[in-house]
Amino acid sequence: MTRQQVLDLYFMESRFKLVEIAAFLDRVERAKGPADFRLAAFRKAMKELNGKKLGRAKKVLLSFSDPTTKPIAKAHGKGATGAWPGK
Repeated sequence: MTRQQVLDLYFMESRFKLVEIAAFLDRVERAKGPADFRLAAFRKAMKELNGKKLGRAKKVLLSFSDPTTKPIAKAHGKGATGAWPGK
């Protein structure tokens, strides 16, 4: 596809997602109480979006991922949190 075709096909959907992210961050900032590791991971991931370098999707995904290679003996919870707490 040409750049124009990609813009025509995906711009509105991506615009919507960007507005949703802005709304999410506004809600987080208005809420009381401390943030946890997920907000830090989210902000780190957003930094990967800046610039024109290829591979942004991989870098964003890796910013949420556990970089360790040694298996843990037992999971610390029953559900996924979506980000690595860095412990």
